[in-house]
Amino acid sequence: MKFPYKIKFESRTNDVPKWLPLATSLGAVVVAFIISGIVLWLIGGNPFQVYRYFFTASFGSWGAFSDILVKATPLILIGLGCSVAFKMNILNIGAEGQFYIGAFFASMVVLVPIIPLDSPKWLVLTLMALMGILGGALYGFIPGFLKAVFNVNEIITTLMLNYIAIFWNNYWIFGKYSDAGFQMTPTFDKVAWLPRLADLAKDYPFFSGITLHLGVVFGLVAAVLIWVILKRSRWGYEIALIGDNPKAANYAGINIKKNIILVMMLSGALAGLAGMSEVTGVVHRLQERISTNYGFSGVIVAWLAKLNPFAVIPVAILFGALIVAGREIQPSGLSFMIQGTILFLVISSDVFLRYKVRIVRTHQEEMA
Repeated sequence: MKFPYKIKFESRTNDVPKWLPLATSLGAVVVAFIISGIVLWLIGGNPFQVYRYFFTASFGSWGAFSDILVKATPLILIGLGCSVAFKMNILNIGAEGQFYIGAFFASMVVLVPIIPLDSPKWLVLTLMALMGILGGALYGFIPGFLKAVFNVNEIITTLMLNYIAIFWNNYWIFGKYSDAGFQMTPTFDKVAWLPRLADLAKDYPFFSGITLHLGVVFGLVAAVLIWVILKRSRWGYEIALIGDNPKAANYAGINIKKNIILVMMLSGALAGLAGMSEVTGVVHRLQERISTNYGFSGVIVAWLAKLNPFAVIPVAILFGALIVAGREIQPSGLSFMIQGTILFLVISSDVFLRYKVRIVRTHQEEMA
């Protein structure tokens, strides 16, 4: 006898419930933690104890939560950049490289130096932010141009450009700008440090040890700007139309090649600003490892947020918590396993947005 029920997939048109994207994202996170807990149990760990420590290490104090927001800052900016590109169905996997180039361009303001270091702090930081944006945008232009003009696969070009950016940075920090032969530059002058809440501890002791810096404001402002672009501007409409139906966009007279280049430059610019934020707000120098895979985690953040600019913020905070807790919990690779599982489940969950899944009873004649 055959099984009396079967699973049936029916293509959706425009009847996706508004709650479903959020539900699939939350479901992906929950299931990822469940699967990771099972793996922990199979290797002899106690998943409840590990997860309890995970939340304590991440949200147990204001200092820990401050560290989460610091880690979330580049993820917000990179997640926003990836969301814009993905909205147009351009798969920018090069945010890691754009992050490094943005950090390099911003650092040149201090290391060359481009302007005297006795200039006002606001001028130095503004120029560093603009240079970070410029560096990321130029690095995003390369795969955008290749895609638009020669139809070169952007996944391959952006992925390979990541390695070029990392080794480009290494060339300078091991060479001309090395600090006594170490794989880092000398510490920046304090005029090139983003303000932190800890700087106010002398007058407000509550802020002692709070590492949150001004870069988080960059992320929040960028989220609003990207939302306005995608939801309230003609360019946002063009981006969405190209992503949904390139033929219709071309028929409507939209310049697809120009938009591919501009979107990749905007995506790269946001990643470049994230690089600037990291070197000025956290490490205060250019060094070999300024990214804990921010570029690749930003891809997961964008997908989990369903390309919603405002949803990127809480998702980035979740991943910031994974990074912070990952420094404390064992096994050390647990946070990366959870991230990878979330990405797999988020991509897989898109089936529920494209199809209605029904469990139907088979006919009696089929059961015979």
